[in-house]
Amino acid sequence: MMSRQAFLCSLGSLYLSLLFIFLLMDVYARPANNSVLKEKPADGKDENEILPPDHLNGVKMEMDGHLNKEFHQEVFLGKEMEEFEEDSEPRKNRKKLMVIFSKVDINNDKKIGAKEMQRWIMEKTDEHFQEAVEENKMHFRAVDPDGDGHVSWDEYKIKFLASKGFNEKEIAEKIKNNEELKIDEETQEVLDNLKDRWYQADNPPPDLLLNEEEFLSFLHPEHSRGMLKFMVKEIIRDLDQDGDKKLTLSEFISLPVGTVENQQAQDIDDDWVKDRRKEFEEVIDSNHDGIVTMEELEEYMDPMNEYNALNEAKQMIAVADENQNHHLELEEILKYSEYFTGSKLMDYARNVHEEF
Repeated sequence: MMSRQAFLCSLGSLYLSLLFIFLLMDVYARPANNSVLKEKPADGKDENEILPPDHLNGVKMEMDGHLNKEFHQEVFLGKEMEEFEEDSEPRKNRKKLMVIFSKVDINNDKKIGAKEMQRWIMEKTDEHFQEAVEENKMHFRAVDPDGDGHVSWDEYKIKFLASKGFNEKEIAEKIKNNEELKIDEETQEVLDNLKDRWYQADNPPPDLLLNEEEFLSFLHPEHSRGMLKFMVKEIIRDLDQDGDKKLTLSEFISLPVGTVENQQAQDIDDDWVKDRRKEFEEVIDSNHDGIVTMEELEEYMDPMNEYNALNEAKQMIAVADENQNHHLELEEILKYSEYFTGSKLMDYARNVHEEF
């Protein structure tokens, strides 16, 4: 007869095996992030990050072509996003949301209109811009060891390879002596992509050196019109299947080649496809001709486009506008808090009038 200890060990092994299988199923069920750059850490920040992040706060689409699932929260909360993520207590979050409501409602009529929401979205987006500028200063110092205010491609390449585990002194010496670097194929592909982006960020007259402002464009293309165009070209290149430099609906909702292993895994992602279809038809394809051009995608991606901000304001209002008066009352925002803040508030109606 099996001993109690052996039985418990057997149960533990079975649990670990099932957990491993579940995790594998979860990985294959979701579209992979095809970006060759580093994934965003859980807290959204990495103080040692010197690579262009895939996720750009306040921008509707990731640099790898996936939709930004946190966009609504980012343009509604700005830099206050972390407070809602860290504090899950409904009562405190409810009070914070009430304070935000009063700030958006600049005419104090107890409701938020499209123009008020547009102004707020632009303000919160600018907060993300300023945050990126401050972080860029730190990243620039990390790749400008001699402090001369300019970074060469070789200087950046050394720091990048060091971040990938290569010996920094050995790499620097080999680059200095024009010796061949033994780099794996995947890392070399990343380097080639980064080099293209580096040259695009090098403003005329090109000197192959990036100053702090140009380095900001390298890391955050949303800060530069030219780099925004480059990012759009990259996204279209990755999604465009017939090479016409435009996107059809079928191209936009198709999972990239190699994203999933089999048809069953792709079928699981119906929600992902549904979200992309809705975004394509209702937002990106502005003239509703079934084709998204580079110009349309660029306008969609531009976080400081006032027309986009107004459209976004109207959409955000429509989501929670239960009484159909084209405005948001406090009760409506609290009821649909998960859409605006990512935090679901319970029993919102009981305390609204007492606390506000």
